[in-house]
Amino acid sequence: MPDWVADKQKRLAKIKEAKAALEAEAKAQADAKAKDNDDGSGNGPRPGRKPKHPPGEPTPKAQRNFTDPDSRIMPGRDGFIQAYNGQAAVDATAQIIVAHSLSNSPADAPCLVPLKDAITLNMGKSPKEISADAGYCSEANLAALEERKISAYIATGQAKRPAIGGKVGGPLTQAMRRKLKLGGHRSRYRLRKQLPEPVFGQIKQARGFRQFLLRGLDKVRDEWSLICIAHNLTKLWAAG
Repeated sequence: MPDWVADKQKRLAKIKEAKAALEAEAKAQADAKAKDNDDGSGNGPRPGRKPKHPPGEPTPKAQRNFTDPDSRIMPGRDGFIQAYNGQAAVDATAQIIVAHSLSNSPADAPCLVPLKDAITLNMGKSPKEISADAGYCSEANLAALEERKISAYIATGQAKRPAIGGKVGGPLTQAMRRKLKLGGHRSRYRLRKQLPEPVFGQIKQARGFRQFLLRGLDKVRDEWSLICIAHNLTKLWAAG
């Protein structure tokens, strides 16, 4: 066993360190949520339902990984796993990865605009169109793409509880739903299934990359960069 596991005092110190980290993380999340809920009136956060758990404190189910504290529990195909969230933007011609990112958050939506900006930085010009699955759909993302004059084709998903009037999502989400429905089988959204999805399949299945070998967010980001570079080199070699 590792020294810190075999030694009782070291083990206790490690547990206390993890507990302090969970408390700091919970407090940061509570502060961020309070800031988001502030309506700007100076009266503090908007009133709402009383939370089931005191804000700023770790929940009873909160966990921290001793091997790689930067990683997080995320839903996977076969259940929940300790993981990172790798992202990739693929061009519409040759399945070349034109931008990539990696985070320790299971949410995809916050990654869309940074990926788009990375595409512009890497390619020297902004994309004309972007397609993405429902995980990237949010009013903020749709507004950001509209502001940048990018034609978006993003799946809107299905909400369990439709809003008043039976409508799901905000006005931009509703407009996107109508846009995709109007396009039907000819919608540009269909390209998503034949562009980024095969890239992840090639990385996982053809090259056998199923898990990261390094530990820590910065190192795993570098590892994901190398994986994306290897994919592009393979594509360029095959095309040559």
